[in-house]
Amino acid sequence: MQSRNVRLWERDQLEVTGTNSTVMTEFVLLGFSDLPQLQGFLFGIFFVIYMIIVLGNGIIIVVTRVDPALQTPMYFFISNFSFLEICYVSITLPRMLMDLWTQKGTISLYACATQMCFFLILGATECFLLAVMAYDRYVAICHPLHYPLIMNRKAYTQLVAAAWLSGMPVQVGQTIQIFSLPFCDSHQIDHFFCDIPPMLKLACGDVFVNELVVFVFAVLIVTVPFMCILVSYVRIISTILKLPSNSGRSKAFSTCSSHLIVVFLFYGSASVTYLKPKSTQYEGTDKLLSLFYTILTPMFNPMIYSLRNKDVREALRKFWPKLAAW
Repeated sequence: MQSRNVRLWERDQLEVTGTNSTVMTEFVLLGFSDLPQLQGFLFGIFFVIYMIIVLGNGIIIVVTRVDPALQTPMYFFISNFSFLEICYVSITLPRMLMDLWTQKGTISLYACATQMCFFLILGATECFLLAVMAYDRYVAICHPLHYPLIMNRKAYTQLVAAAWLSGMPVQVGQTIQIFSLPFCDSHQIDHFFCDIPPMLKLACGDVFVNELVVFVFAVLIVTVPFMCILVSYVRIISTILKLPSNSGRSKAFSTCSSHLIVVFLFYGSASVTYLKPKSTQYEGTDKLLSLFYTILTPMFNPMIYSLRNKDVREALRKFWPKLAAW
């Protein structure tokens, strides 16, 4: 059905100018149109995943705000991260659910640009916020006596604000750059949302400079925070190994393990998508990798932070009776 819609929209949604160039007014997100027999099944699966993400992260936000034992910088970062995950997945998943339900996939130029812009901004925010959380663990473990002084309320609030705002100018600029390109006759986006790699495939002419700019920004926004996280954890692990008691080392490793798991899940899939060399042999993996870091990782995060964290489990145990009483 979707391939037939593509042909119908092809004629109506392109405006050909006098200079023989093509101005796009609509795109078609192909999504999972190559699996027509699974559209209903995929809709059900992704709808359940979306509910898990929203409810799981929402519960973490509420619990970390109402439980007095969780009023610390670490849980302030976790609640912000949970809110970020809800926003992040809401940029792509509701649109994908609508496309699966209607089997159309059409999206306007401005809606596509808006989706890409917010997706890139929130992705950059996640990179910076994970780095901030690593720094928090570094200060807590390597400089425990100075932790209350260094990580005071003003400091951790400013760190979170910086994580949310730092990527905005760059990612707005990237979006403007991508959508200033001339697009060829094909308006089919082989993806389930408007992302940079599939949009560059639709651009006409030589896009080497654009790809280079995307790569440089990806290095700055993805690789630099990741290197900061690695440096922080090298020093953290070095400090932990020097602790005299096994119980102390076990507690310190437990505090950091949840964050490390999230870091490798997110960075592992995102870095392959944006830093991999351009080659046709990778085309089939793009959507799979994007599913991992846009949908599956946000679904795992509440489980990682709640099931592996003793304080959160205790707060949840006290929270459920209050919730039931409401």
